[in-house]
Amino acid sequence: MYLFALSTAEQGASMALFEDNHLVFESSLFSRQTHSKGLLPMIEQAVGSRDGMTVNRIDGFIAARGPGSFTGLRIGISMVKGLSRAVSKPCAGVSSLDGIAFRFCYSQKPVCVMMDAKRKEVYSAVYQFHHGKLIQKGPEMLCSPETAIDRTGPNALFVGSGSKVYRDKICSRTHDTAVISTPSMDGVSACALVVSAMSDNGVFDFDSYPLNPVYLRKSDAQIHFNRLSQNK
Repeated sequence: MYLFALSTAEQGASMALFEDNHLVFESSLFSRQTHSKGLLPMIEQAVGSRDGMTVNRIDGFIAARGPGSFTGLRIGISMVKGLSRAVSKPCAGVSSLDGIAFRFCYSQKPVCVMMDAKRKEVYSAVYQFHHGKLIQKGPEMLCSPETAIDRTGPNALFVGSGSKVYRDKICSRTHDTAVISTPSMDGVSACALVVSAMSDNGVFDFDSYPLNPVYLRKSDAQIHFNRLSQNK
């Protein structure tokens, strides 16, 4: 079975192709251009990485469903839905936070994902793994960095873009006992999205992972509309 995964939750894009449980292609692109300009060449490269491979041979499609960039998520989800409908194959969504956390699934410490959400907030969830298996995952939250740090505790691994933006806060509130990942491991990984989806006894049930965007935060347009409604 071939699975294709894509993340456009952040500025960069990540793409992966799996054959059964084996990663056969992975690519990342970090560019200031919009995702729409670089995705199609990346998809062509991914499909062309296997002799005789075509999009029609892909059995399922996975996309990062958020949280993350509103525009980026819409582009990636639309791309994956379009591909799945074109070849009549199922598609599914996996949390962007999982796409970071599962890069560290062999960590013996709790893993606190902190994606920078701007406005002095982070998208966050806390994970506990044991020998590569997910034991527990806390709720996904939009919160202050202080809240994310305090609910995780001092003896933890902090990962994601927010862990770099708020490094000083992490060090201060944990008294320098926390571990902070390297910047190169901060992004949402398409490979990790598949690992997350396959983690339940290695069986991926597409029906259990609807591909609907999860923003956690209201858009600026929604916030503005609500303010106008309240002022009437």
